[in-house]
Amino acid sequence: MCGISGALAPVGQGTTQLQRDLVEAMVSTLGHRGPDASGTWVDPSGRIALGHNRLAIVDLSEAGTQPMTSADGRWTITYNGEVYNTDDLRRSLGSVNWRGHSDTEVLIEHIARYGVPATLKAAKGMFAFGCWNAHESELWLARDRFGEKPLYYGQHQGTFLFASELQALRAVPDFHPDIDREALVEYFRWTNVPAPMTIYKDVKKLPPGHYLRLGASTVIPEPEPYWSVMDAATTLPD
Repeated sequence: MCGISGALAPVGQGTTQLQRDLVEAMVSTLGHRGPDASGTWVDPSGRIALGHNRLAIVDLSEAGTQPMTSADGRWTITYNGEVYNTDDLRRSLGSVNWRGHSDTEVLIEHIARYGVPATLKAAKGMFAFGCWNAHESELWLARDRFGEKPLYYGQHQGTFLFASELQALRAVPDFHPDIDREALVEYFRWTNVPAPMTIYKDVKKLPPGHYLRLGASTVIPEPEPYWSVMDAATTLPD
């Protein structure tokens, strides 16, 4: 497993140092998820920073380091998981000036070529990621079809935050969320807190098979589904 994190400021309010500090605070709590390396990336605009804690599995070289930017410079991703059909996706891209053989690179180049929704429909695996489209100034979050990899998000003083674990969000200075009593009831009833709820108010878990897209607005939109087990069942061959 790896650890991912990020901070997106409202338009015109972020600075390179502020966003880096926020993400470095989150990265510092996720070392157990990725003991091999850690890194941060900040957009030149200063609006967004991405963080990553790496557990090297597929490509052990520096070519698999994250956050990773696509060859065209448009997309940057922080990613946790494994894409099982990496070879198929790689072949579908044809001739690319590959830097390594990580599934991260295949994923970000597929996104650069076809977009996030098409890539999510094509990719098979267990994953969670956040990726930034520099051309459109959009942040995309996504979680695998069955929710094997975690992804939490919330807002603090206007800044949108996401991470693999709740403790990373709590590492942000002055971020002290209240307990959600409704979520607590669900926990005592089912011994877990169902998505999209978390134990904290105004902090949510991205549901399995969904993505979230954020642009210039400070209002967090509802996640959009890209896959459901019911749809998959009704399309099975007789």
